[in-house]
Amino acid sequence: MSEYIEGNTQFSVLDLAPIVVGGTPAESFRNTLNLAQHVENWGYNRYWLAEHHNMPFIASSATSVVIGHVAAGTSTIRVGSGGIMLPNHSPLVIAEQFGTLESLFPGRIDLGLGRAPGTDQRTAFALRRGSRSDGHDFPEQLEELRGYFDPSLGTNKTGVRAFPGEGLDIPIWLLGSSGFSAQLAGQLGLPFSFASHFSPNSTMQAIDLYRRTFKPSKVLEKPYVMLGVNVIAAETDEEANLLATSLQQQFLNLIRNHEAPLQPPVENMEELWSDFEKEALKNQLGASIIGSPETVKQKLLSFIAETEADEIMIISQIFDHQKRLRSYEIVSEMMMMKK
Repeated sequence: MSEYIEGNTQFSVLDLAPIVVGGTPAESFRNTLNLAQHVENWGYNRYWLAEHHNMPFIASSATSVVIGHVAAGTSTIRVGSGGIMLPNHSPLVIAEQFGTLESLFPGRIDLGLGRAPGTDQRTAFALRRGSRSDGHDFPEQLEELRGYFDPSLGTNKTGVRAFPGEGLDIPIWLLGSSGFSAQLAGQLGLPFSFASHFSPNSTMQAIDLYRRTFKPSKVLEKPYVMLGVNVIAAETDEEANLLATSLQQQFLNLIRNHEAPLQPPVENMEELWSDFEKEALKNQLGASIIGSPETVKQKLLSFIAETEADEIMIISQIFDHQKRLRSYEIVSEMMMMKK
């Protein structure tokens, strides 16, 4: 990727494979592959998919399967998880799944890991059944998983080996929205991705903790920070603000515990939310970058300068697929990425 005017920050994509009102998961997966192919041409660095469950507006619950679908339909862009919620799974199963993906698509697979359930507690129980894992043993699960890929670490105490998986060099990232994963990533010398797109008020604290606790490893010599950011770009500020109401409605429904597909834009959010809900959304979505090409460029450069992020992962929950494509294209044009 070519440098943009202020430095070497790279740009990537987080896709939730949104299911829109009146749409189907099949349509979402077609849109996902179409978007991946386009952003590959526009110079984006990696394309990640997120694990969520029991959410009628997100189709990427079987994350590893969708990663394989995207990797098969692209040729150069890195593809991975943003992330796999490790406590929902056996570390061995994840090692085998991602060992399979890396064997099929060598040098292109990332494994981003989180410790949250990616869902509500009832669904977490349905996923985990008798497992006692509630995320508190995430460091131990991580050690076991890493040991399946690299037996020399000595962290796999099971006596079981992962085929495929063993001996493969699959980058492992820790994902977080608080300080826990930031500190763990720093101590282990792993790359760290923070969810600024829904936890903006904790961004600087988490980055600082990661960088202060970072210890060089055979994976990384120095800290590497990627930040998730909601970006909705359009030809004008007015159009972008209109498109952003789909994202706002999504979070409003989450606050109200009302699960629904992604809603079309509305002219006036004031008719939908209370003052309390509006303030709550402002806290959650405060780092969102919404506007015309020049507005987006200015805000992105300011955000990068403030955080000194090595990479920005862009999330664009836009109802209309063509406008979603255009939003990512605008960012590529503004950041002078190779096309």
